[in-house]
Amino acid sequence: MGELNAALVEEAAKKSGLLWLDLPGLPQPRAAWHVWHEGSAYVLTGGEGEQPLPGLPEAARVTVILRSKDKGGRLVSFAADAEVVEPGSGLWDAVTPLLAKDRLNAGSHEGQVERWATESWIVRLTPAEEVVEAADEYATVRPVPTPATTAGAPPRLFGGKRRHVDR
Repeated sequence: MGELNAALVEEAAKKSGLLWLDLPGLPQPRAAWHVWHEGSAYVLTGGEGEQPLPGLPEAARVTVILRSKDKGGRLVSFAADAEVVEPGSGLWDAVTPLLAKDRLNAGSHEGQVERWATESWIVRLTPAEEVVEAADEYATVRPVPTPATTAGAPPRLFGGKRRHVDR
């Protein structure tokens, strides 16, 4: 990967805690929080309450899409080699404190890393030596389909004048 492209990827990854992964078998990219450390993104998946990224631990290579922190649209996408970080390894010991520190919405941090070692995967995503595509226009990614619905009729407006478009 060219020096300029590598710098763009690193800067975009460090500025945004969110990236999109185009995973095998899924119809659209899925958002994932990550930590950037020494040239790679580290993503936690699997286990109770952690982000579901089906197929990531088994994948050898995935497409990573980084968004602009300012506008939220696609900034750059690239192929990344995916490698599971083994619990107890030196890399595991270096990365887990960073992930634990940035892990938002974790009810209790107590026993978190031990739980990850038995229930979850930490996957290292390293940009491959391939062309990095910088997006000239912003692309949108639709949210993942959900069975969630509105729990009733929309709220009613009392005493106000209806706009022409509401009729």
